[in-house]
Amino acid sequence: MLTGIEEVDWASLGHAYGPADDVPALLRGLASADPAERETALDGMYGAVHHQGDVYDSTLACIPFLLELVADPAVQDRGGIVELLTSIGGIELDDEDDDLDGPDGPGTDYDCLVPAANFAMAAAAVAAGADVFLGLVDGADPEARLAAPVALASLHPDPARVLTLLRERLTVEPDTEVRLALVAAVGRIALRHAALRAETVDWLGWLARAAQDPGLRLAALAQLARCSPGRIPEDIVRWVTELLEEIRTAPRPEPSGGDGTGARDVDGTGARDGEGDGEPGAGRMPVTLVGQVRELLEEHVAGRRTPWTEELLRTLHGALDDRVDDRIALILAQLRSPDPGQRADAIWLCGGLIRLWRGRYEEVVRLVGGQLGDPDARLRDAATSFLERLFELGAPAADGIAAALAGDPGGTGRTAALSGGLGELTGRTGRDGALLALARSGDARAVPLLARALEGPGEVRRELLYAVDGLGPAAAGLAPLLRRRLAAVELDDDLYDRASPLLYALAAVRGTQALPEVLRVLRGAPEHRRAWVREAAARALGAFGPAAREAVPDLRELLGADSAAVATTAARALWAVEGDAEAVVPVLVRWLRPGSSGADRCAAAQALGAIGPAAAGAARALRPGLTSRDLWERVRCAAALWRVSGETDRTLPVLLAAWEENRHARVDIAECLAEMGPEAAAAQLPILTELTRRRRHNAREGASGSHDIHQDEKLLTLCRAALTRMELRGTL
Repeated sequence: MLTGIEEVDWASLGHAYGPADDVPALLRGLASADPAERETALDGMYGAVHHQGDVYDSTLACIPFLLELVADPAVQDRGGIVELLTSIGGIELDDEDDDLDGPDGPGTDYDCLVPAANFAMAAAAVAAGADVFLGLVDGADPEARLAAPVALASLHPDPARVLTLLRERLTVEPDTEVRLALVAAVGRIALRHAALRAETVDWLGWLARAAQDPGLRLAALAQLARCSPGRIPEDIVRWVTELLEEIRTAPRPEPSGGDGTGARDVDGTGARDGEGDGEPGAGRMPVTLVGQVRELLEEHVAGRRTPWTEELLRTLHGALDDRVDDRIALILAQLRSPDPGQRADAIWLCGGLIRLWRGRYEEVVRLVGGQLGDPDARLRDAATSFLERLFELGAPAADGIAAALAGDPGGTGRTAALSGGLGELTGRTGRDGALLALARSGDARAVPLLARALEGPGEVRRELLYAVDGLGPAAAGLAPLLRRRLAAVELDDDLYDRASPLLYALAAVRGTQALPEVLRVLRGAPEHRRAWVREAAARALGAFGPAAREAVPDLRELLGADSAAVATTAARALWAVEGDAEAVVPVLVRWLRPGSSGADRCAAAQALGAIGPAAAGAARALRPGLTSRDLWERVRCAAALWRVSGETDRTLPVLLAAWEENRHARVDIAECLAEMGPEAAAAQLPILTELTRRRRHNAREGASGSHDIHQDEKLLTLCRAALTRMELRGTL
């Protein structure tokens, strides 16, 4: 085995971490009889030789040896090696173009070290040896059979031969997961090879109708939708719902690995086949990234009869794409299922849907809120994670959240899974996640629970404090508790992390009685992150307004700060406290001069805009920013110029051009357009266009932020307000 491995000059080759002289040991480790050594070796291959999907010269040198390992039936865990080769060959295993939550993608730390030609050479080398995968399709190893179909569909140079083989194997394959992998591989061939698409799509359509196994019919339907969206039936919701119910109520087969259930855990301990005490080196598995991912996946599917339905529905949702109403109907049907696993799947799928697409989600949100009282912990976790990101869209779930937090969901008299002691209101528990969702929805029932958290001894999750600003006047009673918390904060190097959320919350509730505590933090800030602390404190003082007159000397001193963020925030605060434009406008104008950074000029412009017409003398200093190369500087200066001078003819064209140039600037622009009212009539068309779009303005494939949905909903609100002020009521 591994003939010729010593003849390779590995030391002259490289991988992500330098010379590749450790690669022979990794290759031998893949063939070890010890499962711990095999896992460590596979982790090393992904971590160094195929780091973040890159292909080095050492990766190319490994390909013949990896193919040799796959061909040897004595090697265990060959499925993992097949997956590694499939990835090295240039095809990611999860490359469906869907819109669901996923990783941010491979990093670029080492991209400059990897010639582009390496990827093409890797694809050619794996394809040249891809016949080795043919022998795995009907082998005894279910893990290898599971990995082989996608490898063949992705890499084998004779797709017609592979298609025939996969379809024939489907008639005799006993393992459910492998059968599903065969169907998925057929769909992959249809997508990759146009000459075979019509034949394959017809076959998938036939399988979706004729297969006895409802799981196979669902798999075929998902691949049919993916390969030929035009063939998606109009009654897709009814069809899928009936299949899911048939899958749920089907008799449960006897569990044993490779019997058609897809079970791999033969003794209920969580260990894979062949990892028992009788093996060499048996015992605790090493901590590896590969192992951690495997354990997370195993935990995710533990106890579920048909965990594979999640991936099938993920594929189907990706194919349905902008058919949002159909996707919502599918999710609603799943949320009403008696199966908690199906309900959890629905929540995760809707998380991706609502992040990218606008729609009518009220009923979905209400049903998700009802899951917080369910005894299934994974279902509650899914519901909490989903609801945390909804902000105002979470209002339909407020009753369900409040009931679960109170310990009596639906008034049933039974104790809710989220009920618990005061300690559960702090830290990162499911309970504080539900409270965060309630607070972000703007529901006043969050206030007494926040009060309990602030009264307790533990740290309060910082997101809860930042959510106070959405609770309105009802949150005013939190001010004494916030004040007490701020007074207890040590003036050490952790001051910013501990004090800034409290300062934000005090600003939100206008907690003027906390003025002494805010000044203590401002004056006692240590050198570490001092500017950040001062900026946060000054912002709170500005929110207090004239009640913060005692802070005037401190704010005047901050006007001369070296940091534009500190100086401009102090200027805004001083204006709010004293109303003396002559004292602050010249300071802000200085930060607009050449030599300041774009970020500094943006901060100064925003401060001037907040002052408004009283800063009209700064108009001349703002005008050069309208032609800046930096889009954000143009937007900030244009909005500020209009707010201080009302110069619509100069500012509106700049704002409209930026609207088209950068969608992420639209919230700021829409806010200014709403203030302009009838003077912004030229913006009617872009605003109307935005309001008719189904896709969220800030939607990003494979990435998301916790405030993305909130920002898009804010944009829609501002657009409607702008139209109303333009006297276009009733347009939408």
